[in-house]
Amino acid sequence: MGNKAAVNDLSEVAEKLAAVPRHVAIIMDGNNRWAKQRSLPSAAGHKAGLESVRTVMRACAELGVETLTLFAFSSENWRRPETEVSALMSLFLTALRREVKKIHKNNIRLKVIGNRSRFSKNIQQAIEQAEQLTVNNDGCTVVIAADYGGQWDIVQAARSIAEDVRTGQIEITDITEQSLQSRICLGDLAMPDLCIRTGGERRISNFLLWQMAYTELYFTDLYWPDFGQAEFLEALTDFQRRDRRFGHTSNNTSSNTNNSSEELGA
Repeated sequence: MGNKAAVNDLSEVAEKLAAVPRHVAIIMDGNNRWAKQRSLPSAAGHKAGLESVRTVMRACAELGVETLTLFAFSSENWRRPETEVSALMSLFLTALRREVKKIHKNNIRLKVIGNRSRFSKNIQQAIEQAEQLTVNNDGCTVVIAADYGGQWDIVQAARSIAEDVRTGQIEITDITEQSLQSRICLGDLAMPDLCIRTGGERRISNFLLWQMAYTELYFTDLYWPDFGQAEFLEALTDFQRRDRRFGHTSNNTSSNTNNSSEELGA
């Protein structure tokens, strides 16, 4: 399943990294093209991609990454062929039921963001059970963005604020970046430091539009099923070479750790 080169001792790697990002977001692209190259159905690509999810989750937990957000299913993905959407929903449900016990055992907290209303009752129930099981875990937080879109996220936050203005709970003058931030998905977490996109495209495709104001972007031509531990470490190594200024000059910042969430009061 592609280049899955392993590094035996991730703790040694962590010591060599000058700055491990607190929050890594990934646009997992290329499953379909990976399958097509091998004359396989699209479902095979999505199943192969699940192994890359496991690999990156393990690496984040061992390296001390606080949050890993994975773009699993966008609002626009409903437009794909019905057979593919059905296969994705089946894989999502199976993964929720089979993987959550392993996730819980490894002290990982699972969180799902997005519009859940279009999912089946079985999937909605599985999401709630998985979140409830892992809610008290204090290791890495893994966020699955499913039926998610950045524009939808901002709109639902704006509607929430508008409703509070309408009912007199707040004044229009009370609306600030911080108040909107508190109603955006992931508003209680550090904003992403690094966003990785596999598959060769150079865009963020309506993913975490508000949250990635200061995020470093890393693009690779590798398809997601070919993205393993070595490739993830390569992305982190590239990240530590970035000069993150957050609007300041170079001599005002001493590291590339995440300051954007502090600016927004997170």
